[in-house]
Amino acid sequence: MSTPPGISPQAGGIDAAQLQGRARALHLMGLLAHWPSVQADPARLGWTGELLGWEESERSRRSLERRLRSAHIGRFKPLADFDWDWPTQCDRAAVQDLMSLSFMLDATNVVLVGPNGVGKSMLACNLGHEALIQGRTVLFTSAGQLLGDLAALDSDSALRRRLRHYARPDLLLIDEVGYLSYSNRHADLLFELISRRYQNKSTVVTTNKPFGQWHEVFPNASCVVSLIDRLVHRCEVVAIEGESYRLKEAKERTAQKAAARASVGRKASKK
Repeated sequence: MSTPPGISPQAGGIDAAQLQGRARALHLMGLLAHWPSVQADPARLGWTGELLGWEESERSRRSLERRLRSAHIGRFKPLADFDWDWPTQCDRAAVQDLMSLSFMLDATNVVLVGPNGVGKSMLACNLGHEALIQGRTVLFTSAGQLLGDLAALDSDSALRRRLRHYARPDLLLIDEVGYLSYSNRHADLLFELISRRYQNKSTVVTTNKPFGQWHEVFPNASCVVSLIDRLVHRCEVVAIEGESYRLKEAKERTAQKAAARASVGRKASKK
């Protein structure tokens, strides 16, 4: 819409064209239909800017809540609480670079490799949460849940729909590859999914086994080499070594409870 005669498109320091663009992005068709009268009054423009800010903020909040529910990330420890001194090997700079999500720009994958309890799942969840904050769609699933879900479908049409469901998110997090062994069909399904996302969307995988041992996860599956090839062709691999952090925390809790009981016992003996 053109600016009415005698009215500045940036009256009172307010950019009317920018406000109109924001209203159009929000699909506020009633407001746009009356835009000439809004634009003609600097006071209305000021109020409209505030209104648009409220609407944008509320829509952003609801969008984040909706995507958080759909992501199924659940509760996790924030990266700020990660004890970087505990692992014997963990490239902190590489992890912090991943948190910028620059790997998503060219559909690079991420593989976090390490034994149980060293923080692979926690790091994956932090990546997913950061992606959600930045407006991306995310889905978190374990390998067992993902492959069990796909393998249970008994019709081609249902399988195609479910594969599209897992292929759709901007970032797919597949946790715990390697903790169970799977059939050839499971291997074929994972290969199909990785192929659909290949060079289109980023996938984060956590595993307790190096790639050389994936034949133990998918014994006798002919597609394992091709699966790994698709996954790592454009990939950041972060290896983490160390003892289980969960075991460390369990030992600390046990020690604290024992100390508390001993303290209570000493106080009781003095009475």
